[in-house]
Amino acid sequence: MASFKTRIINILVQSAALLSRGMTLGARVAAFDDENRVLLVRHQYLPGWYFPGGGVDSGETMAEAARRELAEETGYGCGPDVTLVSMHLNKGGTGRDHVGLFKVKLTEQDPNWKRPSMEISDLQLFALDALPDDISPATQRRLQEMAGEAEPNPYW
Repeated sequence: MASFKTRIINILVQSAALLSRGMTLGARVAAFDDENRVLLVRHQYLPGWYFPGGGVDSGETMAEAARRELAEETGYGCGPDVTLVSMHLNKGGTGRDHVGLFKVKLTEQDPNWKRPSMEISDLQLFALDALPDDISPATQRRLQEMAGEAEPNPYW
């Protein structure tokens, strides 16, 4: 569970972002291994399991952000194909947050990778038929859409 200090820091960072930007742009990564298991992360400041991802930095493409966030949050690399699956508006919060979902094939995890102590509390590969009960609704929905089990939804 996130500490009070971590929650306050997260609120301050989000507030500063709102003051400095009209819209935000993020990248989430549906990363699969050779056994078609999906890599999910658990954040310090949110309940549930999510795709790795985060904001697109100035001067960075969305695909570059997807690769960087995957490496930063999980230590994993990915193959050369970074495929944009869909774009979404995140109606939560300010309604100005846009998210691109990318699909990648995982490569090896960097043996020197250190988990970001303020952000990621856990990461795990899950079989698609054995997803955790507390997977985030948006993550679950995107997996269903990619499997052709649900109609695409423009909202995250």
